[in-house]
Amino acid sequence: MDRVVYLAANGSNHIMSAQTANINNLANVNTPGFRADLPSFTSQEVEGGDYQTRVFSSLDKLRADFTPGAIASTGNELDVAIKGEGWIAVQGASGEEGYTRAGNFKLSPEGMLQTQDGKAVIGNGGPITIPPAEKVEIGNDGTISVKAAGQSAASLAQVDRIKLVKPDQELLYKGQDGLFYRSDKAPSNPDPTVSVVSGAYEKSNVDSIGSLVSMIDLAREYEIDMKMMKMAEDNSDKTNQIMQIQ
Repeated sequence: MDRVVYLAANGSNHIMSAQTANINNLANVNTPGFRADLPSFTSQEVEGGDYQTRVFSSLDKLRADFTPGAIASTGNELDVAIKGEGWIAVQGASGEEGYTRAGNFKLSPEGMLQTQDGKAVIGNGGPITIPPAEKVEIGNDGTISVKAAGQSAASLAQVDRIKLVKPDQELLYKGQDGLFYRSDKAPSNPDPTVSVVSGAYEKSNVDSIGSLVSMIDLAREYEIDMKMMKMAEDNSDKTNQIMQIQ
């Protein structure tokens, strides 16, 4: 009897973990550059005593779906979307180098190029600062050029270059702030093969329909586990009644 209760309780616990990740994905369906979370579980045998026949599942870790999202054209001169593989290097809250695909940038009052949540975009020498300009242009290689007020269109001056990188995906993990970091803590070198599309940004890669279907499936699986535990309780009560009659 305890096997049924154990398996049902273990299963329901991890179904809730999967549902939490799924709900978070749905909440970020409109977040630019968001990478969907993919919970993974491993099966392990219970050791010790007479429990070798018991098998439980444990949450391995949340993995990320690195499938690129669709590119949306905006015409905004500060927006960029990465073509294919690659990442934009930004400065995390702790100062550590992190990576994002969200290229819908903004300028701070001091002229610092930032993500929408205020993280500084990294260039050749650190955070990028853009001087006051009539026009800002970002090239396919991440080069940032500006045209000062009153200057001709041909007089573009290069001010910096966005650090575009392509670290091994096996080294990346998602932090609590939504950025990706290298597990070895080493900064990545700029990769000249990474290019961007200006005047556009990458959408979230969350499949909203698929996530809604998964939400329903997970809810049904959770309900089945609850019924199994209730069935085990009912069977235990009936067994006790039979023993009392004897």
